[in-house]
Amino acid sequence: MSEPCTNSSQEAIARLREFGYAFNEAGELRKIDVASGKPGDLPYEFKISDNPATNQEHYEQLANQIPDIVYELLEKNGLKRTYIPIGEPIERSTFVFTQPQPLAQSKKLLVLIHGSGYVLAGQWARRLIINNSLEHGTQLPYIQRAQKLGYDILVTNTNDTTRIINGKRTPIKGLDNSMSHAAYVWEHIIMPSQPESVAIVAHSFGGSVCKALAEKFTKFFKEKVFAIALTDGTVGHAPASCQKYFLDVTCNWVSSTEPLDTDLTHGDKEKNLTCVSAGHPEHEWTSSAAIESVFKFLELKHQKYLKTKQS
Repeated sequence: MSEPCTNSSQEAIARLREFGYAFNEAGELRKIDVASGKPGDLPYEFKISDNPATNQEHYEQLANQIPDIVYELLEKNGLKRTYIPIGEPIERSTFVFTQPQPLAQSKKLLVLIHGSGYVLAGQWARRLIINNSLEHGTQLPYIQRAQKLGYDILVTNTNDTTRIINGKRTPIKGLDNSMSHAAYVWEHIIMPSQPESVAIVAHSFGGSVCKALAEKFTKFFKEKVFAIALTDGTVGHAPASCQKYFLDVTCNWVSSTEPLDTDLTHGDKEKNLTCVSAGHPEHEWTSSAAIESVFKFLELKHQKYLKTKQS
């Protein structure tokens, strides 16, 4: 089930303007210039009061406008919503984004899994969206690069787990946490679409989600998932049920002051997850900083996968 973009994004943009901010053409959040009514040169200012609670509340209210703006950008880039659980009323559902919609026998499918907290579909880091740019904090650069390389795409939404029903915040049926959301998407959308091959990029807690998926759907992973790229992923040890496979297809780009791709693996690579520097010391920046290296890794793994299938 899908529907066109609603006017929620326009409402969010209007709300941002009420806060005195707007995104400029470069995707940077800037204070609105009073004279021109357009985004000026001044960036977002967190401190508006001597009261820390007031500053944080202002930040949260402004940040709450980001999801709908990002959703519209996903739709402008060709992705569409699929509501889940399948068959439930929209007001009691969450959604993921895919291209095409529905997915069907993808030659290469890229699955994007964000981290925990407040980020929703299409976001890597809310702080970067607000303080730097949409380019740095959203998944759009990954989506656009994947499109150029011929991937179909699925964008998860694992933190969107509740709805307001009759004035009460209520868990979405069967999708009340990140793990159940991801498992449902895998079982009811990805696997039935019968993709030929699958790659995953997961940030932060998305690494734990990915590990849980590999444990739950081990046979599918071994047959179809040719690469798992983590950006500062919290994964710990490889799943016992598929340790050798998981270590072979996975690399974790971790926050570090070392140059991009510097090997930071602890111990024997046959027993430990391959870790390399993301080229940036801050956790939130790892996805943006490592994008070139991540896609090089995905393409090399796909070539290896095809050779193995042909032999």
